[in-house]
Amino acid sequence: MSKKALFIFNPHSGKGLIKNHLLEITDILVKADYEVTVYPTQSRGDAERKMREREKDYALVVCSGGDGTLDEIVTGMIQSGFKTPIGYIPSGSTNDFAKTLKIPSTMKKAAELIARGKVFSCDVGRFNRDVFVYVAAFGLFTEVSYETPQEMKNMLGHVAYFLEGVRQLTNIKSYLIKVTYVSETGEEEVIEDDFIFGMVTNSHSVGGFKSIAGNVFKGKVDLNDGLFEVTLIKVPKNPVELNSILASLAIADIDTQYMYNFKSGKLTFESEEEVAWTLDGEYGGKHTKVELLNDKGAMDILVK
Repeated sequence: MSKKALFIFNPHSGKGLIKNHLLEITDILVKADYEVTVYPTQSRGDAERKMREREKDYALVVCSGGDGTLDEIVTGMIQSGFKTPIGYIPSGSTNDFAKTLKIPSTMKKAAELIARGKVFSCDVGRFNRDVFVYVAAFGLFTEVSYETPQEMKNMLGHVAYFLEGVRQLTNIKSYLIKVTYVSETGEEEVIEDDFIFGMVTNSHSVGGFKSIAGNVFKGKVDLNDGLFEVTLIKVPKNPVELNSILASLAIADIDTQYMYNFKSGKLTFESEEEVAWTLDGEYGGKHTKVELLNDKGAMDILVK
């Protein structure tokens, strides 16, 4: 008897190329003995709702879109209270998480991987009452991903992010934040400083580029160790320091004079001023207090 699979896709993700591959992807899944139900999302939040309301008898959920679509799928799964293995066919502008998991960029190969892949239990981030898959960030450049128009992303790809990011360099804002976290040894640590940027990640790639965290921890970014990689960048005192920070970002290197780096599975960020956050490239709201928790192995995703 065929197993049931739910295929949710964002028809507007990337350049909308998924529309040209629907038959091919569905055929690969059917040949793998799946009875496939296809659902195109209608608006933002629709993938989350569909995933939250899905029936328990689906043996597999396949999603196609960018990192934001995957974020919605995982959020809906967490909200539903039960797990279903997820197959991911990336079709966005950056596809950071797919690169980390070494999921092929071509849709046919990604579908073939799903048909014959194995389940990998991956950590998921909790952000207050919200969920993120691979990155929660604030400050410099973080508004780029959710403020850059989709049409611009489709036409220019990474260049669009760069152009929008450069515009922010003329008005760098800092935030006085108290960060309380549990260290790898289980001790509570506190940092209080002025920051222009911060990110809590579970990925080798962020914003289409190799993550600083991946370089800082010498490639030891484990996606199911229950720990986030954290990078916090201090306020530069002059243009020379700013150039040094930007150079470090460009080559994914670390300069401890300007940055904090550590691993933790539980953190709290507190500030007097509201701080805008981005979750997996989508707007995560403004907050004066944020609690982040690593939910170890909360997502089952198909990999090689």
